[in-house]
Amino acid sequence: MSEQQVYSAFPNTFRRDLKAGKLLIGCWSSLGSYITTEVLGVAGFDWLLLDAEHSPNDAINLIPQLMALKDSRSAPVVRPQWNDTVQIKRLLDAGFHNFLIPFVQSAEEARAAVAATRYPPQGVRGVSVSQRNNRYGTVKDYLKIVNDNITVMVQIENQVGVDAIDEICAVEGVDGIFIGPSDLSASLGFLGNPLQPEVQAAMQKICASAKAHGKPIGILAPVEADARRYIEMGATFVAVGSDLGVFRNATQALRDKFL
Repeated sequence: MSEQQVYSAFPNTFRRDLKAGKLLIGCWSSLGSYITTEVLGVAGFDWLLLDAEHSPNDAINLIPQLMALKDSRSAPVVRPQWNDTVQIKRLLDAGFHNFLIPFVQSAEEARAAVAATRYPPQGVRGVSVSQRNNRYGTVKDYLKIVNDNITVMVQIENQVGVDAIDEICAVEGVDGIFIGPSDLSASLGFLGNPLQPEVQAAMQKICASAKAHGKPIGILAPVEADARRYIEMGATFVAVGSDLGVFRNATQALRDKFL
């Protein structure tokens, strides 16, 4: 993706590049501010995760953040509060096309996530003919083209999901597998220690299954050494930091210069 290129939902170049296995470097956004989101967009990451699970974001205040990214090359990805059809529908209507679905534990849950993003007969998405998602009814043939321009990535966060990883990877419409290192390590009995060998072994199992099914692998890794190790492991869409972490670290470092 060139520096001049602006992300466009049609065709969804993020989905194309993800499925092609390109290395896509992203950043987490959870401060809930359209100003900080705009600053992230200026930085030029390949993608930005707008988080509604572990932040105060919701459909209403995510819309100004999408607006702040309209001239950015960074593809907006949203993580809903939960794998819920109604929540996903509202985020679709708000204008999102790329989804990271949290805490998926089975093929059934993965299929439900995909179905929530597709109009019938491929899914169960409710139809509203004039919303922000189709520029208030002005996108030609929106109902015909949008199903092929939605990205669904599912997040594996516990042992149940690890055990079902082959079945999850086989679900049609799942475009990527995302590892949640914090919850995964907690579920395995190593809260706060994703570098524990047992946790790393579970990650290796996820990666092996995803590779076997031709699914790209993603992860959040704000420590550079971890990010580079996961890229070596096969991860191709990697968040290398967060707005909250960068802000906290920079302000503390500035304070420390004068104390």
